[in-house]
Amino acid sequence: MALRLIPLFPLHVVVFPRVKLPLHIFEERYKEMVGEAIRDESEFGIVLAKDNGIVNAGCTVVVERVLQMYPDGRMDILTSGRRRFEIAALNEEKSYLQGEVDFFDDEDFTPAPEELRQRTLAQWRELEALGASREHPAANLEDPQLSFQLAQAVPDLDFLSSLLRERSEAGRLKTLSDFLAEFIPRQRTIERVKALAPTNGFGGKPAGL
Repeated sequence: MALRLIPLFPLHVVVFPRVKLPLHIFEERYKEMVGEAIRDESEFGIVLAKDNGIVNAGCTVVVERVLQMYPDGRMDILTSGRRRFEIAALNEEKSYLQGEVDFFDDEDFTPAPEELRQRTLAQWRELEALGASREHPAANLEDPQLSFQLAQAVPDLDFLSSLLRERSEAGRLKTLSDFLAEFIPRQRTIERVKALAPTNGFGGKPAGL
């Protein structure tokens, strides 16, 4: 197992390969980290930050564009996901966190059945229509790892973190489809309750208003 030392950026987000992620960089240590990544055209890893620390798997990104530079060194950048990794050890020698990581990709490259792809696509469109998805850049529906493109709409970060580790496209699509089969009906109920909340449930205002 060949380990690589890379900068780590803990965030409340999960990013996937070839998925775009805009970032606003304002902390001094991350200005330094991103500045080095831009200068060297190198990757840094994004890992999910939780209350008790970080998860031990993430995805590297590269800076595609600097959208805006501010006089105080803050910057708006557009990044794109590259490679998935697992963290073997942490390194705190620099102002920002680094990790010794082991990169991984799918182990099973068998294409997902077309019926599964179409079912998950239909569920994804339902999620988008409900307005329950998180904000995300446009999905590339031609991506051979379609699951990554569709999953970015899901707001459940713990689910996304577990999906990131799966090493089969068919397995990821099945997991995503099963999740959406339960998530979408719950969201429909939530949206109905929201719509009825200011009324008495029959389309009129509550008594006394």
